[in-house]
Amino acid sequence: MQILVTGAAGFIGFHLTGELLKQGYDVVGVDNLNDYYDPTLKLSRLNQLGIEANLSLNFDVLKSTTNNFTFIKANIEEDLLWDKLDKDFKVTAIIHLAAQAGVRYSLENPKAYIKSNIEGFLNVLEFCRNKSIDKLIYASSSSVYGMESKQPFSEEESCNKPVSLYAATKRSNELMAYTYHHLFNINSVGLRFFTVYGPWGRPDMAPFIFTKAAFEGSEIRVFNQGNQKRDFTYIDDIIAGIIQIFEQREKIDGAEVCNIGQGKPLGLGDFISQIEDSTGMVLSKKFVEAQPGDVQITYADTDNLRNKFSYVPKVILKEGIGNFVKWYVEYYKVNKS
Repeated sequence: MQILVTGAAGFIGFHLTGELLKQGYDVVGVDNLNDYYDPTLKLSRLNQLGIEANLSLNFDVLKSTTNNFTFIKANIEEDLLWDKLDKDFKVTAIIHLAAQAGVRYSLENPKAYIKSNIEGFLNVLEFCRNKSIDKLIYASSSSVYGMESKQPFSEEESCNKPVSLYAATKRSNELMAYTYHHLFNINSVGLRFFTVYGPWGRPDMAPFIFTKAAFEGSEIRVFNQGNQKRDFTYIDDIIAGIIQIFEQREKIDGAEVCNIGQGKPLGLGDFISQIEDSTGMVLSKKFVEAQPGDVQITYADTDNLRNKFSYVPKVILKEGIGNFVKWYVEYYKVNKS
């Protein structure tokens, strides 16, 4: 079996690819290595997977010499990529994680979201259709719930009032997946991720920003005066959940969506305190108003995923933040003395 993982150099894609390779799967990874955040971090992730890449690559295909991993640098909205995958590879399963991420960045560069998240996802669906791949796992987002959904967020909510373009594109993906199930019998599950964190995490996310500020002695902005709650979910729990679904993909029936989170929202102040405890530093804080598109609370009802695929998150915040800070110190060679 050859598995295509899009977004393989991204945070979740990197960890997922590593776990699939560890289990002996043949993985083809795709990523465009864009500069939404520091691309050298993406190169370092690839290096961990046995790929020596550089940013001058232009639609190159690189094969690891240590495992069954092949990497292609390409944009998922480009037809050339899918033509190559059709001609030169034997993909029989897809886990689609590539996307232009970030709520706030969608205010600055909306076209990037349409290209990657809409046009790119259409290419994924068309590839499934043309290659008769009838089981698809793809990344959605908790952002689809907007501000009017009831707590905890349930998959039964209509999610028809997204408050950011990023959220709108992710909700569009869910609707597109439904259409392709209806027309072409492609069964899919869209995973609504809830604030994923952990080692090798994204620099634009709160754990990274706060940890960096703690060691540098710089000030952090605390949005919405600190009156936010997030369902922080450790990366190992996310990967375990995806693997459980993949190994039970015969259960994917229709165009489903599932929350995947910790199921325990935490106040931003408590989260900051945990960063301070793990770094041994006290953060300087500037309390500011919420930014457009920010949701005040995210809280996952994970019953769906637990009942159908036996998903049970295990890593508590103290352990997860401790692991992240340890990785940060080692990766960036921080002198804690």
